[in-house]
Amino acid sequence: MDYIELTLSLNNLRGFENDIVSATLAEIGFESFIYTNDGVKAYCAASLFDEKKLKSWKESLPCAIDVEYTFELIKDKNWNEEWEKHYFSPIIIGDNCVVIHSSFHTDIPKATYDILIDPKMSFGTGHHETTSLIIGELIKMDVAGKSLLDMGCGTGVLAILADMKGAKPITAIDIDEWAYKNTVENIRLNSCPDIKTLMGGAELLAGEKFDIILANINRNILLSDMKHYATCLSAGGMLLMSGFYKTDMPSIESEAKENGLTFVKFEEKNNWVTTVYEKR
Repeated sequence: MDYIELTLSLNNLRGFENDIVSATLAEIGFESFIYTNDGVKAYCAASLFDEKKLKSWKESLPCAIDVEYTFELIKDKNWNEEWEKHYFSPIIIGDNCVVIHSSFHTDIPKATYDILIDPKMSFGTGHHETTSLIIGELIKMDVAGKSLLDMGCGTGVLAILADMKGAKPITAIDIDEWAYKNTVENIRLNSCPDIKTLMGGAELLAGEKFDIILANINRNILLSDMKHYATCLSAGGMLLMSGFYKTDMPSIESEAKENGLTFVKFEEKNNWVTTVYEKR
């Protein structure tokens, strides 16, 4: 698959500007983000790219954020090699609990759960706040023997960790072909053959039931699809959502209440949030 690489230079690097830029770009089809010393690189499937939407996006940004951008078509390539050269380094989450690394890393710290991820262009290496927040919650949960859905699975890292912790059966779903194929590959690398992987959206959830649902996507998709998550969540089941900001919590809470979900807790990291809801 060919991609559009969008290179953005920001007028300052206070942190939250990068977050606003990436979150709003996700709403117009950009799905992978790399943070550099100067700004952000964002990637979108070439078939989904719309330059008019990009121009409108820039005009709608808060005036305090001054962004300049260029973009180019990136032909299909060995994305693992690109990550090895430039971006992906091992990460430890929790008290030496989870280490996420790739096949090209050699000096790996010891951890309870060792997860091998070759990320290609998929979101979810663990470096982003939303992924690490959900991993932090998953570490603390007793998931053994419970059915689990990883919705918007990206690299499959959450489903793989759940498998290592004894959840079963596990389903991992992503609407993006790259993410779907990357999850299949990473499941094989981690010897987790029982994880069922599907390509598609919330339409695949009809008639399904899960004890735990993980949805690390973005605000708009969560608001649109939460009714589907609530319908297929078992009584007493838990829904963990991330991919949005603390300022988005009121709209998330309103939609959750509308669908019979009870707020349990939230965790925050650099303005990004993970929320936990229960179906009682």
